[in-house]
Amino acid sequence: MQKAELQQQIIAQIKAFETIIIHRHEKADPDALGSQVGLAEIIRASFPAKKVYVVGANTEGLDWLATMDQVTDETYRQALVIVTDTANTPRVDDQRFDQGQELIKIDHHPNDDAYGDIQLVDDQASSTSELIFDLQAASAELQLPATAAQLLYAGIVGDTGRFMFANTSTHTFNVAGELVKADFDPTVINRNLDTLTLEQARLSAYVLEHMTVLPSGAAYVTLTTETLNALNVSVAQAHAVVSLPGKIAAVQVWSVFVQQAPASYRVHLRSKGPIVNQLAKAHDGGGHPLASGARAYSEAEIKAIIAGVDQLAQNNK
Repeated sequence: MQKAELQQQIIAQIKAFETIIIHRHEKADPDALGSQVGLAEIIRASFPAKKVYVVGANTEGLDWLATMDQVTDETYRQALVIVTDTANTPRVDDQRFDQGQELIKIDHHPNDDAYGDIQLVDDQASSTSELIFDLQAASAELQLPATAAQLLYAGIVGDTGRFMFANTSTHTFNVAGELVKADFDPTVINRNLDTLTLEQARLSAYVLEHMTVLPSGAAYVTLTTETLNALNVSVAQAHAVVSLPGKIAAVQVWSVFVQQAPASYRVHLRSKGPIVNQLAKAHDGGGHPLASGARAYSEAEIKAIIAGVDQLAQNNK
């Protein structure tokens, strides 16, 4: 089905339901929040009588961008549920997403888990926030208030690494240009997304000091619970250093292991060229070709992922 037809189906469902509940993925990033709450603000501005809720855990460090609603189980019974920026169902924050009358998926990750009655998925888009803008632009009935424009801009900036990543297209720049016409200050968004706490700055120094760079151009670093506690940094705050190894010219592909339990690590895989999402899928994860997440449940699995990253870098030479 063509994108334009899917957009019209989604718009029709938004118009049909009086209650709409919007989800996104756990451990939300700017695009997850931007697409989720940006869509909510568009619907609220366009149809003031509708009841629109955003659900999930509040995100440490991003409360300046958005906060979540509390929704009862009863509210889902007559609701349209929309999930944004979430590739697979286990990652949906608040697993009641399947309790509504209709389910819509809007996402820009590879559609490996094709859930939802309607699926608007475009893995060539820079971000789900970009897709939400396109949805709004497809209907004269959908308004774009400044609150929504600010959120969508934050989502695009976040997922493109401030327009540095390869997923940035001409269309992405055009969308950003339209968004900044709204009444908000984009420099505030850029500054907030670029700001580190003192503790995160010290973690950055730790990463640069303790990162291993292999001859192939692969790199890796492990952040244990002990290290994070010593630096007074939470697991959520550690995300600020995920892109840091890529600033080094010799590094082409890298992994950051963040301990979350005694035998469980969240694995961030990033690349300047080698495709990493197949490696992520082999280790309970997935994502974009150059930016994916995975899990490691033992020291042996950590070593296997490091070996995989090293092999990717060698194959890229």
